[in-house]
Amino acid sequence: MPRYRFSEFILSPRRRILLRNGVEQPLIPRYFDLLVFLVERRGDAVHRRDIFDAVWTDVIVSDSALSQAIRTIRRVLDDDSREPRFVRTVSRHGYQFVFTDVFEEDDGADRQSGAVVQSSVTAATAVVVPVEQRVPETGIDPFMSLLARIARPASTLADEEDQRDAAERLHALGTADALKRLSRSSHHGFARALLRDTRWDTPEAGPVPILGEPDAPAAAWHLVRLRLHRAVGMVAARWASAAGGGAAAGAIGGCVGGLLLVAASGNSSPAAVVPVLATIGTICGGIAGAGTGAGMAVAESVLRSWRTVGTVVGGALGGGLVGLGIQLLGGWTLEILEDASLPVGGGFEGLVIGGSAALGYALATRHSRGGVPAPRGRARWRAALITALACALGALAVALSGRPLVGGTLHAIAHSSVDGPGLLGPLGRLIGEPGFGPVTAALIAVGEGLTFGLGLALGLTRRQR
Repeated sequence: MPRYRFSEFILSPRRRILLRNGVEQPLIPRYFDLLVFLVERRGDAVHRRDIFDAVWTDVIVSDSALSQAIRTIRRVLDDDSREPRFVRTVSRHGYQFVFTDVFEEDDGADRQSGAVVQSSVTAATAVVVPVEQRVPETGIDPFMSLLARIARPASTLADEEDQRDAAERLHALGTADALKRLSRSSHHGFARALLRDTRWDTPEAGPVPILGEPDAPAAAWHLVRLRLHRAVGMVAARWASAAGGGAAAGAIGGCVGGLLLVAASGNSSPAAVVPVLATIGTICGGIAGAGTGAGMAVAESVLRSWRTVGTVVGGALGGGLVGLGIQLLGGWTLEILEDASLPVGGGFEGLVIGGSAALGYALATRHSRGGVPAPRGRARWRAALITALACALGALAVALSGRPLVGGTLHAIAHSSVDGPGLLGPLGRLIGEPGFGPVTAALIAVGEGLTFGLGLALGLTRRQR
């Protein structure tokens, strides 16, 4: 594996290190991979889509995350976007590494000099510079000028990028020292929120606590707004994909159930029951997927430190709220049309199913870092199957508690109708029950949970083109 020498830099993919005159330049792993990718493709204008596919292979990030990565790389290389020496922006396309004198060397040939370089890196990184020595002799404190740039929310996109650059530079100077100076000013909630958000993308960054700190409610509010603002397009896309996945799962489940019902002995339902059940399944699955997916997508984008807990809570709340709405609307509709009060499933069922699906999904994708999970190939199907199994267990728990899901609700409505003595009764006879008994209800609920969890996870992990 070669290493690359350009200007005063040495880039070693094998040792995963960037040196400048023998001193290591810190980069988070994703940004290091991006620099290597651009150097390997030097001379080519690389499209953003190709960068996302090559660097962020298992997660989904927004265009702003790529812009931030390029900005950080430029800062480390001491590059200027207006007159680039290394990385050029190709308008409406992507980026290009433009430095021409790049030399490829055998990264394993010079082991002795490599050891010397490594020891110098260790010595350099072991030196702790007191904060007083970081202030130039002119007496101008670099912290205060940077803090002034992040004092209040930006009004334009260019100002936002400038503020994030200032926050990252503050982390490089020293997070703790920046927070000390910040605490002396009043109404600094936005600045603390921005420092908290950018710490994930700055290798030198230290912790930025919010709870228990001055102006904590304002900082928390600004942090949520910052992350939602930068991820709104991604959240909307994942919400739509989750709704589509839930709808597809509902359609498949309805078709399978309808076909089994038509094939069951003693069935009096016509073949038209198949498209009817498929349509009902599509509507119910799409609504449930939209609610659960929206809660999960928002939680993943906002709660980076508590992703697993946040995803479960978001999925449960989203599913519960949508289920409660369906429960109320369905109950009122039956009272008006049938003049009957039936046990329509909804709020509690959505809470359990949404929380179970979110738990399985969060556990299956817990190793994803740097964006919202989007595994590929076998990893994607593994995550979908784990989500489906968790969702099936939640559906089984709901069925054992005596509460109906979609199939059970349809059976109860048909059973109460004069023209429908029992829609799903013949399915019970397929497994030896005289009618729609508890075993039949449990099996149908497990099938609903499996298909919904599978469709939801496949929708959430779909990569947008």
